[in-house]
Amino acid sequence: MSHQYSKDAAAIDALNPQQYHVTQENGTERAFSGEYWANREPGIYVDVVSGEPLFASLDKFDSGTGWPSFTRPIEADNIVERRDRSHFMERIEVRSAHGDSHLGHVFPDGPGETGLRYCINSASLRFIHRDNLEAEGYGQYLELFTKPAPVRRGPAAVREDRP
Repeated sequence: MSHQYSKDAAAIDALNPQQYHVTQENGTERAFSGEYWANREPGIYVDVVSGEPLFASLDKFDSGTGWPSFTRPIEADNIVERRDRSHFMERIEVRSAHGDSHLGHVFPDGPGETGLRYCINSASLRFIHRDNLEAEGYGQYLELFTKPAPVRRGPAAVREDRP
């Protein structure tokens, strides 16, 4: 099954109030309140609006912050990073490339080879368990869970072309 990822009005209409606030209004859920911050199951996380693959459980770690945290995206082309100067500070916002959903922020204090911490709101994600990947059209990601972890492309570049 081939996916066409985009911002879909029907998908946006189906969001609950928290998902809408986070993805469409650049909101943030309360720490330790999201559905996935403590999820330890194997699988991938996709954009709740577009379905584009964003992160794998293999790259998830407990940052102690109360939000799902990852060291890298599963597909760098599905992530857009942009400077965020709101709240009297400068951070790097993370958005989905095709759905244009606000996901969270990336910080340079993560573990491992990337040194990055993608701090993501659960409300922007939908989790697909490893056992359901094929049935949901994400079968190409099964190999992540059956073979040694492949080398994936690094983090996306910061783009200045967005407001």
